[in-house]
Amino acid sequence: MDYRAALRERSGVGEYTHHLAAALLRRFPRNGTGSTLQLSIFSSSWKDRLQTPSDLAGAQAIDARVPVAVLNLVWHRLGWPPAEMLAGAQFDVTHSLHPLILPSRSAAPVITIHDLDFLSHPERSAGEVRRDYGPLARGHAHRAARIVTISEFTAGEIVRRLDIPRDRISVCTPGAPDWRPRERPPADGYVLFLGTLEPRKNVAGLLDAYERLVRRAPEGRRIPSLVLAGRPTADAQDVLRRIEHPPLQGAVRHAGYVQPADRQALYAGARLLVQPSFDEGFGMAVLEAMTCGVPVVAASRGALPEVLGDAGLLVNPEEPDDIAAAIERLITDDELAAACVARGLARAREFSWERTAQGVYDTYQAACGLA
Repeated sequence: MDYRAALRERSGVGEYTHHLAAALLRRFPRNGTGSTLQLSIFSSSWKDRLQTPSDLAGAQAIDARVPVAVLNLVWHRLGWPPAEMLAGAQFDVTHSLHPLILPSRSAAPVITIHDLDFLSHPERSAGEVRRDYGPLARGHAHRAARIVTISEFTAGEIVRRLDIPRDRISVCTPGAPDWRPRERPPADGYVLFLGTLEPRKNVAGLLDAYERLVRRAPEGRRIPSLVLAGRPTADAQDVLRRIEHPPLQGAVRHAGYVQPADRQALYAGARLLVQPSFDEGFGMAVLEAMTCGVPVVAASRGALPEVLGDAGLLVNPEEPDDIAAAIERLITDDELAAACVARGLARAREFSWERTAQGVYDTYQAACGLA
């Protein structure tokens, strides 16, 4: 398994990678009678070394001192070096957690496609994603033995955009975190956005909505502050400059990247979560918020309606007034907010990492012709 997305600051893909590996090891532990799963996690970097987390102690760690950019270039363009050369071992399956195959001499290649926004809106991607994913994803998807994806929405997009038969795609959604719901919402909590600050997440639209809330608030009525939690990309500089000036100055703050161990506390302090993305292959923050007992406002795009169900408010991400109105409803209507919390807690219980691990394991077997 290509573990590189989880090596440093884990975004949604990194979180999925780490928790999937841990769930596979829990569900299929190695023991004295032999195991049907022997998992190796692969990483490469010139400067960052793979430190195996305690919940992955059952995996073999393969840490290559190869620059990521160099390895990706030769992997994506030349299909070399194979996994066997890098690891000094043989494998039944290689699993890439992005749309391009992890090369091997003889293993069955499995890929994960989280979303196809890089095809729909290439202008929103950058670097290697723009250089390689768009031109190469279709060919790699057809060469893969099986494809894992994280929502029915994305499965449909893979069929439609890449002409992949539906029976070669496995939907293995993320699981809910192992968190106890908070006892009560904070009276002075903030409005939370959690995610990488990139164009696809529509942070600029969220700021437009917040400006409307700030400007039209009656005198003496305090609007909860907005917290932007996430790593900024190069495209986020305008957003960061904007919150330093009126009317958003003092009403919005950037918390930066939040470590996984600190995220439950971040949710616990929130009045509500806003996820206004133009496109999401799943929407991990929505599931985490529901698990913690936080009401959600989400865009009616991508997989977000599939994840949220009836447990929150859906909005048009291209209409700041729509986003602002939904935030205001949850701030001012305690009964509505409580109903969203109750439905969200029930909804979150439908997502399990153990079920995800079983689905991925079954996909490995199918890729090897064993199922």
